Amino acid sequence: MLLVKTKLDKSSTHGIGLFAAEFIPKGTITWKYDPEYDTCFTQECIDILPESFRERFLDYLYLDFKLKKYILCCDDQRFINYSKKPNIQSKPDRDIAKKDIHIGEELTCDYEDYEKGWFKRRGIKKSSFKHVL
Repeated sequence: MLLVKTKLDKSSTHGIGLFAAEFIPKGTITWKYDPEYDTCFTQECIDILPESFRERFLDYLYLDFKLKKYILCCDDQRFINYSKKPNIQSKPDRDIAKKDIHIGEELTCDYEDYEKGWFKRRGIKKSSFKHVL
């Protein structure tokens, strides 16, 4: 669940992005996994989805290795984009601001910080990933 004010807007790196709607000081927890709101899916649930839907759905999920389930964030956190130089440190259960983030600045993370093998699992070469700041 997002714990700071954000908004969606056009991203210069990839489609829609998540932007700060308030000043976020370094060290602030910006998002925290909440099992009451964030939805979990087993691998079996993912496997029975039609392929065309599954591929798109996986864009918004991450695999929590501790829970052994895919997580769909209940809010706009799922629109956070990848960066080689992220301003958010992502973990499976929380995100923390790595630096002061100003109003209007896009929140970014390294997908592999919260899901090891994110790129490999999706058949993408990290070095060629186009959603890069």
